[in-house]
Amino acid sequence: MQPRISMITLGVRDLAAATAFYEQGLGLPRRPMPDDSPVAFFELNGTWLGLFGHDDLARDAGVPADGNGFRGVALAHNLDSPAEVDTLLQQAVAAGATLMKAAHATDWGGYSGYFADPDGHLWEVACNPHFWVGPR
Repeated sequence: MQPRISMITLGVRDLAAATAFYEQGLGLPRRPMPDDSPVAFFELNGTWLGLFGHDDLARDAGVPADGNGFRGVALAHNLDSPAEVDTLLQQAVAAGATLMKAAHATDWGGYSGYFADPDGHLWEVACNPHFWVGPR
């Protein structure tokens, strides 16, 4: 049996701009696709990130596309050190993200901050010295 791998798909308002943000702004490795593809894929450690047109994704899921406000979801990017957290937050902001919460020492013994990507998706950038979520 093949291992099951989850994929995260974000609905985005401008596929080209969102693709540039994740590929160039955050440095995620993009999977080559045909130029006219309506989706962009980024292969991550153990999962994939997909970007799909916001209205198209809502239609695919059978829900209204006019949702707004807090979506009840935050994605996370885990790194090895507080310095890497600071660097990635700065890189994200320089690429068009909005800093939502500056990085700081947490009450659980780690270090984290939050940004919102250009479509408003929340990302936590964290260093957790007690738990590593990446491949072994």
